[in-house]
Amino acid sequence: MDVQDLEKRAVTPSSTPVESSSFDEVLKPKSAIWRKILGWGVEENGIVPVPLEKRTDKRVFNLFTIWFTALLCLLPIPTGMLGTLSFGLSLRDSSLTIIFFTLLTTIPPAYMGTLGPKTGMRQMIQARYAFGLFGIGIILLLNAATVTGFSVIAAVVGGQTLAAVSDSTISINVGIIITCIIALVVSFSGYKVLHIYERYSWIPVFVAIVILVGCGAKNLTHQTVPEAPATAQSVLTFASLIAGFMIPFGGIVSDFGIYIDPSASRLKVFTYIYTGMVIPTIPLLILGAAIGGAVPNVPEWDAANLANSVGGVVTAMLSPAGGFGKFVAVILALSVIGNIAISMYSIALNIQMFLPILTRAPRAAFSIITTVVLIPVSIEAAHNFFTSLENFLGVIGYWSASFVAIMIVEFVYIRKGDYATYDQGGIEDENGLYYR
Repeated sequence: MDVQDLEKRAVTPSSTPVESSSFDEVLKPKSAIWRKILGWGVEENGIVPVPLEKRTDKRVFNLFTIWFTALLCLLPIPTGMLGTLSFGLSLRDSSLTIIFFTLLTTIPPAYMGTLGPKTGMRQMIQARYAFGLFGIGIILLLNAATVTGFSVIAAVVGGQTLAAVSDSTISINVGIIITCIIALVVSFSGYKVLHIYERYSWIPVFVAIVILVGCGAKNLTHQTVPEAPATAQSVLTFASLIAGFMIPFGGIVSDFGIYIDPSASRLKVFTYIYTGMVIPTIPLLILGAAIGGAVPNVPEWDAANLANSVGGVVTAMLSPAGGFGKFVAVILALSVIGNIAISMYSIALNIQMFLPILTRAPRAAFSIITTVVLIPVSIEAAHNFFTSLENFLGVIGYWSASFVAIMIVEFVYIRKGDYATYDQGGIEDENGLYYR
């Protein structure tokens, strides 16, 4: 499809809203039970684009809080630990790599997030316009696998921490199940509840992280000194893992802005998403690097790492605080819920996209399916955590970088930055991009 075709198909969202009756027919509840669930505030819409008249949310700052909270958790810590513990970098070299490449690789997903409010379309719906009906199938599989992978990492870290806090009274497997079930409740409820949860749940987590650093500060100074200077290979390998941690958010970022008022400044939307991702990630990655550099030199931490990996080290760091430290560790274990919840939400949308007929099923039902898959995969990944993490981040960066590059070039060059060329009317057209 060339530019002229796009211009002919273009429909200005403000002037041509999609027929609401058609949307209602697609999403019509089929049972009294489902109608009752909707009455509790569960989001009804799935992958169907949100028409202009329903994009009325003025709280653009929610785009900051949802990403800030999702990343203010234990998830970045094991990734940071890889720099010092696996690649032999010093804390200084790891920190410089983290700062530069996080600031750089967060730009593409934050830019892609600006399309959510303007188009009312989920991220993978936008991608269908670029990749077509058949090409998008491959992208959906890769994106679902990527987001599931992040959920697995988060669930394992949460489960490890709960197991360590309980002195193994609760197994890692049970800890994973507890974490995933709680995340399911938040994800099941949908867009509105997700934003409410992420707006406030960061507060106790932030306090817990400050306490964690305070309790472990003395031992964090016991850094391993590398025998040789950092090599370009080790720095670039670690940098690619940082990119693999940040860039994949480009596959889901618009999912959480489709109800935002499209009149919101694009710069404001970009800034909120960018800072929401960067502000928690950089300090926690650096904290992870500091922990990784200290683990071999602190016997208690080393033993805890062997027993319960990251969760064990976190619990060992808080041991000077006694029973209160265990309480703080539980808060940190549950901090991953916000991250898993947004991942479950986006995975459910991916499942719906595989077949148009699945739009007739409630979005929330697919969150349950996602949880059923996530739990056994997480339990298996926990057996060899750091190897699984390193391999995962090393692979996903390749496809994710290609995906965001294609999406941005397609929007900027082919569509000339015109949001109206994402024609919502195509969803009703038998020759349209959505069902074609």
